[in-house]
Amino acid sequence: MAVAFGAVIGLALGLLGAGGSILAVPALVYGVGQPLQMAIPTSLAVVALSSLGGLLPRERRTVVRWPVALVFGAAGTPAAFGGAALGRLLPQRWLLLAFSALMIVVAVRMLRGGQNQAGACRTREGGVDWRSCLPKAVATGAVVGLLTGLFGVGGGFVIVPALSLLLGLGAQEAVATSLVVVLINSAAGLAAHAGAAGGIDHSLLLLFAGTALVVSIVAARLSTRLDAATVRRWFAYVVLAVAVFVAVAAYVNPSALG
Repeated sequence: MAVAFGAVIGLALGLLGAGGSILAVPALVYGVGQPLQMAIPTSLAVVALSSLGGLLPRERRTVVRWPVALVFGAAGTPAAFGGAALGRLLPQRWLLLAFSALMIVVAVRMLRGGQNQAGACRTREGGVDWRSCLPKAVATGAVVGLLTGLFGVGGGFVIVPALSLLLGLGAQEAVATSLVVVLINSAAGLAAHAGAAGGIDHSLLLLFAGTALVVSIVAARLSTRLDAATVRRWFAYVVLAVAVFVAVAAYVNPSALG
C-alpha cells in the first residue's frame, strides 16, 4: 500500500507540480494505518523528497524564479510553525474534516483550471514588479505555510495559480518555482513537527518517499508529452472521491485515527 500510494503522489507531483501531496495524509492514515500525529510529519517528509524529484529534471529546461521562491518560502516558514502549533490544539476528527473540505476546494480548483495570463506584477520587459506585488506574495506565502504546518500538505495547489495569475509567470516557470516553495515549506513544517508524539516510522518513510521520488522524476520527464488539462481533471476526480471518504470515515469512526 505504501508503494502504491507513493507512486500516485509522485505521479501527480511530477506531472502537475502540485496537488499530489493532498493525498499523502489520507493514504498514510487510511491506507497504511498510521495515526494522524505520525501521518502529518511523514507526509511532509514525503512531499519534500518528491518535490525535489519533480524539480531536478526541470532545472535544466525551465527557469526557476528564485527571488519569487525565496519570498514565498520566507513568508511560509514561520506560518508553518504556527500551523503545526494550531494543529496540536484541534481534535483529530475536526482536523480531518477540515482537511477533507480543503481537498474539495483543491479538486474544484483543478476542475475549473485557469488561464495563463499576464499578472498585475509583470512588467513589459518580462520581469516582476516587486514594489507593487510584495505584500500579495508575502500574504499568499503565509497562507501556504499555514496549510503546510496544519495539514502536512505542500500547498502547490495554491502556489501555482498564484504565481501564474498574480505574478504572471508562465506555466512551466510557475510549476518549477512552486516545487522550490513546496520544498522550503515542507522542510519548515517538518522542523515544526520535530519531536511530536508518534515521531516518524523511518522504514515506512523510506518505502513511501522512495517510490514517490522515483515516480516523480520519471513523470516530470514525461510531463511535456501529456495533456496537462486531462491529467489534472482526472486527478481532481480522485481527490474528490478521497475527500468524501475521509469526511465519512472521520465522522463515523473517529477512534480509527489513533
